[in-house]
Amino acid sequence: MPDGTRPTTAPRDWTDRLRRFGYAAPPRSDVRERLVPPFPEPGTRVWELLGLGPARAYRVARAMGWVGPVLVALFAGAIRFRRLGRPHDLVFDETYYAKDAWALLRLGYEGTWPDRKIADPGILADPQKVPLTDAGAFVAHPPTGKWVIALGEGAFGLEPFGWRFMTAVLGTLSVLMLCRTGRRLFRSTVLGCLAGLLMAMDGLHYVMSRVALLDLVVMFFVLAAFAGLLIDRDRARARLAAALPVGSDGRAGPDQDAAARTGTGPRPWRLAAGFFLGLAASTKWNGLYFLVFFVILTLLWDVGARRTAGARRPYRAVLRKDFGWSLLSLVPVAVVTYLVTWTGWFLSDDGYGRHWADGRGGTWSWIPAPLRSLWHYEHAVYRFNVGLDTFHKYESNPWSWLVLGRPVLFSYQSPKAGRDGCHTASDCSQAILALGTPLLWWSACCALVYLLFRWALRRDWRAGAVLCGVGAGYLPWFLYQERTVFAFYAVVFVPYLCLAVAMTLGALAAPPGADESRRTRGAVAAGVLVLLIAWNFIYFFPVYTGQTIPYADWHARMWLDTWI
Repeated sequence: MPDGTRPTTAPRDWTDRLRRFGYAAPPRSDVRERLVPPFPEPGTRVWELLGLGPARAYRVARAMGWVGPVLVALFAGAIRFRRLGRPHDLVFDETYYAKDAWALLRLGYEGTWPDRKIADPGILADPQKVPLTDAGAFVAHPPTGKWVIALGEGAFGLEPFGWRFMTAVLGTLSVLMLCRTGRRLFRSTVLGCLAGLLMAMDGLHYVMSRVALLDLVVMFFVLAAFAGLLIDRDRARARLAAALPVGSDGRAGPDQDAAARTGTGPRPWRLAAGFFLGLAASTKWNGLYFLVFFVILTLLWDVGARRTAGARRPYRAVLRKDFGWSLLSLVPVAVVTYLVTWTGWFLSDDGYGRHWADGRGGTWSWIPAPLRSLWHYEHAVYRFNVGLDTFHKYESNPWSWLVLGRPVLFSYQSPKAGRDGCHTASDCSQAILALGTPLLWWSACCALVYLLFRWALRRDWRAGAVLCGVGAGYLPWFLYQERTVFAFYAVVFVPYLCLAVAMTLGALAAPPGADESRRTRGAVAAGVLVLLIAWNFIYFFPVYTGQTIPYADWHARMWLDTWI
């Protein structure tokens, strides 16, 4: 060069230098597919073997994304509604919630009933006697779950089928919802339907779907919130993926500016999740823990999305673009929902403690009196719940829940020989035992260990999401070691146990990189376990439904001494 300077050239990538020796670089991955993995095209081989043409087989395979979950839900509903009105009795805590639901329907708040030894026979009698008075009663749980039960009573009356109808509906719908949730989580219709089928065959979920208790209602609302957050995750990441620059090869790479500056737009599914979490908390207090766990989960999802998209400081990007909206979408929506569920109490004059704050001064007098009255009431409820330590024969420590150490006997009768359907020479048994299907729960214990490995050492977000659901429903109970608690509270995290087993069976049946022989052996092993779980559910079915069976048959099903 005339000026004596040397020409400058762009530095070559090391792969460019190696191409002269025949090196072929692998194709660049598309970050958009890492952000939102696509659903795989459905396989048609099975349908073609059944005689369908390729085009029709493809349409049928695509329709199975909905047809499969609906079929599983129909199976679940068929067995849950079968003889739903039996036994003709107030089973376990139905004596509280069925009557409180009827009071809400009639008064808008929980009224006062006489002693159960007087009220229950009158309700079950023909003609019926309903000794409800309008004096407000102190109750241990918020109203939403009882409003849900009241919907069935409003349609069918204050009788067993009526007060159990809505829990059976929610139990059936939760199976459908889990199938679709598992499909989105695993990007597999088969694994989604497998998770739903496992829950349809779980004894604890089955029993809780057929009694008017609150815990299955909490489970339903929490699962709906979890499903909403999964949809929100996909949609928010899709907007982030759309903002990434696309190279000449048609693939998108990470981009720091797009990852740090792109907003995720309106997030209606996160608002829906906040609404459902508010309904869960207004059914039973343990729903609040799911709100805390799910807020943390969604923020970690946002951090992962920003990092994958190329943000150098993903936490800072989340604080700037996502954190505020996440809290506003979940926490305030849940709080407002909670307050709205108390509308009947707010509108009443006789609800328990309704006018406690009227005319009271003090530091907080600027807050409307009805809200202060509710706060005082809820504080008393909280103290009652955490201080409940009355001994109960079927109470259990949370350490024993996963291994089914102490299930709860909801009902037990001993028909004499020749009476009440007992056709044997000896006495019979009629039992309703809130017991999870043993082989499913014991398999879930192993599956949780596998998911801990996947989450901690393989950074598998799906495993983390499932573990979050289990942890939110399970771990808080260890804070109340002195409180009277029961194993059927665990129904709230049954969906996530089923997801854990489905994920583990999917890894067993089709590990990455396995040949056809290995996949066949894995599929057979997974299929055998599912069949054994199905057999186990059928075997225990008589003690889930209160069927009359010989005492020896009942005793043979008590595999552990602690089950009696």
